[in-house]
Amino acid sequence: MKVKVTENCMGDRRCNDLCPEVFEYDEDQLKSIVKVDEVPGEYQAIVRQAADECGAQAIIIEDD
Repeated sequence: MKVKVTENCMGDRRCNDLCPEVFEYDEDQLKSIVKVDEVPGEYQAIVRQAADECGAQAIIIEDD
């Protein structure tokens, strides 16, 4: 599974709080970014939750 954050990100950092192993906040871009190329299996459910809870719908999941 791959995940990306689009330009729609409002920077509320909810995804960072839910899964800091995958998401982090970029102070220069003022938005969250993805830290990994592939989401490890143990984090996939929480990444899906982050995408569902993203108010800006800025988290895109690409299943393999």
